[in-house]
Amino acid sequence: MKVAPIAAELRRRSSEFTVRIVHTGQHYDYTMSAVFLSELGLQDPDHYLKASVESGRVGQVADIMSKFDTVLETERPELVMVVGDVSSTLACATTAALRDLPLAHVEAGLRSGDRRLPEELYRIATDAFADMLFTYSADADANLVAERVPTSSIFRVGNVMIDALVQMLPAAERSGIVEQLGLQAGQYAVATLHRQSNVEDETTLRGIMEAFGQIQQRIPLVFQVHPRTRQSLERFGLYGEVAAMPGITLQDPMGYIDFLKLQKDARMALVDSGGIQEETTVLGVPCLTLRESTERPITVTEGTNTIVGCDRDNIVAAAEKVLDGGGKSGAIPELWDGHSAGRLVDVLANHGVSRR
Repeated sequence: MKVAPIAAELRRRSSEFTVRIVHTGQHYDYTMSAVFLSELGLQDPDHYLKASVESGRVGQVADIMSKFDTVLETERPELVMVVGDVSSTLACATTAALRDLPLAHVEAGLRSGDRRLPEELYRIATDAFADMLFTYSADADANLVAERVPTSSIFRVGNVMIDALVQMLPAAERSGIVEQLGLQAGQYAVATLHRQSNVEDETTLRGIMEAFGQIQQRIPLVFQVHPRTRQSLERFGLYGEVAAMPGITLQDPMGYIDFLKLQKDARMALVDSGGIQEETTVLGVPCLTLRESTERPITVTEGTNTIVGCDRDNIVAAAEKVLDGGGKSGAIPELWDGHSAGRLVDVLANHGVSRR
């Protein structure tokens, strides 16, 4: 969702830029990868690394680094651009830095303040390597300045993921997913869960599922089950219990358009996803984040997001507050307007690329 608007803008200006898309293969489930490429209008990747998914986090990072190094040797780019805060981001950023290639980081400067989270380490390291840091909010700029990043390297362009949302919203409006699931707009909640700290600890996961069990007694709950989460539910003997709850629909991962529609028409969202915190803010849907912190505080201070943690009773209390009419309405942050990719590419055109 972040790459698609940037790639489209770069290709629109083909007299100035040549773009190559590298797909690491980190997201190996089809509906979490290939269907997104199709729906977002991304052509087939120029390079597909087919990263190892069985070797653990460290092994995957090492595998991506080795394979991406071969791509860099072949392509010899003038700039490497990475997005977000996943293991692919760190792997490709590190490889570019070791080859002394200029590096741009899209979604730079986000910080949760919790270094126990792998994503926080990825964010910090990638920003340390980056020469051009594209941010979407003033607090992200401030985080980078506090880490002694030169202000001349920081460019606030807005949230490129919202470009994709704005572009795809008309198609989402035409989706029939809500009716297909037997739901009514505004009369259901949607949930996702995938972070290691939530799904790989049995006590934490069991508590969240108990909270979902209480919430589904008041409102139908569509629970989109990430492959990692499904494995944990099955390993801890919870999958059958959750599937038996009459108010919960367990949904396999779906495409971007259908899930965007599902979010838009929901009464609320219960998630641990950073991207959905942003999307629900733009859509005006109350979001309950099942984490102790967020690297996207603007979704709390300006948007519709509330941090509720992982405690069962706190989750239920926050959900009941929304259902009783207390959900946040929020506002759309500055520059989250669907034109961020254009501003980003303008920076590339006007500033050139070099190591800082």
